[in-house]
Amino acid sequence: MATSDIKNKQYPFEFIRDKMHVSIFSSRNEMGKKAAEDTSVKIMELLSERDEINMIFAAAPSQNEFLTHLIQNQSIQWNKINAFHMDEYIGLDKDAPQGFGNFLKDRIFSKVGFKTVHYINGLADDIRKECIRYEKLLIDNPTDIVCLGIGENGHIAFNDPPVADFNDKVLVKDVDLDLSCRQQQVNENCFYTIEHVPQRAITLTIPALIKAKYLFCIVPSANKAQAVYNTLHNEINKKCPATILRSKEHTKLYLDEDSSKLIKVK
Repeated sequence: MATSDIKNKQYPFEFIRDKMHVSIFSSRNEMGKKAAEDTSVKIMELLSERDEINMIFAAAPSQNEFLTHLIQNQSIQWNKINAFHMDEYIGLDKDAPQGFGNFLKDRIFSKVGFKTVHYINGLADDIRKECIRYEKLLIDNPTDIVCLGIGENGHIAFNDPPVADFNDKVLVKDVDLDLSCRQQQVNENCFYTIEHVPQRAITLTIPALIKAKYLFCIVPSANKAQAVYNTLHNEINKKCPATILRSKEHTKLYLDEDSSKLIKVK
């Protein structure tokens, strides 16, 4: 990529980086609205061709505007969609609002009538068996659409740099969370202190995410600016796991003015 930043360019501003389409908007709301519109179009297109589809959702404050707009679309046949989420803390209290299943239940899973909703159980007695159970669900219900974000350390789902593997042999695994990943949860006011953030989680692996045909990646706010820069400018490697998105066709990245402030374009 060449040489100038995006200042003074008219919004929305769009470009292609490798195989990934990037769109930049003037605000979080405009970003979320457009991401929801594009996702809705793809959902309805797929449902015009088959009886049901499978979707994976990320749980994070970065997804709030997107989810708000998505559930407002009354043209979507939600009862033909099987819903999954991409990660969950291990050992967090069942009713904790920070739980990713609870987050998504509050913002989308309980708001529209999905055909099925499949939750990851971070309180399972046998975490390995829970990973196997959820992996089988993914195999039996091949993913059509993934709606995801990018973490401050470049993670997608909970594939932090120390545990990310572009060639993982499994679709679901348990991981130790990177310190920077746990600190992000505090920075985003999800937990009061880092001591409250669980140290382990269950995550869908990178192959599980990019196996989907369509990926919609929503990444607002200034705290993600460096991760966005690394995603777009660094070599594709697991030091910044999100760089793998550039190798995936039918992937769209949605940014706001703050998250895009460091990137360079031709």
